[in-house]
Amino acid sequence: MKTEFSFIEQLRRHSATSKIGDDCAVILKDAKTDLVLTTDLIVEDVDFKREWMVPEFLGHKALAVSLSDIAAMGAKPIWAMLSIGIPEKIWKTDFVEKFYDGWFGLAKKFGVELVGGDVSRTPDKIVIDSIAAGETKKGKAILRSTAEPNDLIFVTGSLGGAAVGLELLEKGERFDKQNYKTALLRQLQPNPQTEVGRLIGLKNLATAMIDLSDGLSSDLSHLCRESRVGARIYADKIPFYQKSNSDPESFNEQLRFALNGGEDFELLFTVNPKKKKRLENNLKNYQISHIGETTANAEIMEFIASESISVLEPRGFRHF
Repeated sequence: MKTEFSFIEQLRRHSATSKIGDDCAVILKDAKTDLVLTTDLIVEDVDFKREWMVPEFLGHKALAVSLSDIAAMGAKPIWAMLSIGIPEKIWKTDFVEKFYDGWFGLAKKFGVELVGGDVSRTPDKIVIDSIAAGETKKGKAILRSTAEPNDLIFVTGSLGGAAVGLELLEKGERFDKQNYKTALLRQLQPNPQTEVGRLIGLKNLATAMIDLSDGLSSDLSHLCRESRVGARIYADKIPFYQKSNSDPESFNEQLRFALNGGEDFELLFTVNPKKKKRLENNLKNYQISHIGETTANAEIMEFIASESISVLEPRGFRHF
């Protein structure tokens, strides 16, 4: 069956340089600097529902998803372009102005300049095309394809929060109520790991990196496939998100959200064991968790829970 990932593989065969496959494309800028470029398409009723979020949240998220890609390359974001298709009935409201307020709020935080874009009319749904660029030192962009067997596997933050938020929204929770605001924000207004991603790149701490947009199981699978390595993940080392201290999720729910939920926009990265201490020293102000290691068993992901070993299948988000 054709999937979005098998279709991307077809496109890669038409690329003379085979650069397709990372969070961003890496393009030579000058003798000292590389440019990383990413694009993201956000479609109403596929990637979001209008009734779930205020326009400021949607503007923030439109940029956040692209900044997360740049963070996964270890790069510094510098500029962005934004195109949006809007139904006429929405255009006649203040939705677009508030949408851009949310976008510029996040852009200001990280010094991102809006340099272009487009606005058009769509029949009945909102469609957003976000393009962003960042910079790294020449040859220092962190790829998905450069992990080695026996590297340590780390993640930033906690996993599963965005999936918890999505499930709450699907059950009728809304942000204007008082319940579960933190979980809902993980879904509606995610924070890209721009600072820690840039620091990992500057200090040359990771062998490979990817952002967690589709879910740990799927994004780890992407990294393993590109690097031709396997992985071993320990359930008890995964930093699960909990809605609150008084409302803990069951272990199976936590696993489902963390492994397959997606849209956490945290970072998954691999580290040479010799750099573990340096990594911990440089990232002491950030939450990072060592959850496993890579193996020489190419593309086979082992999952260890309660002393049992099973094969971890990629079951994260897919558009098709």
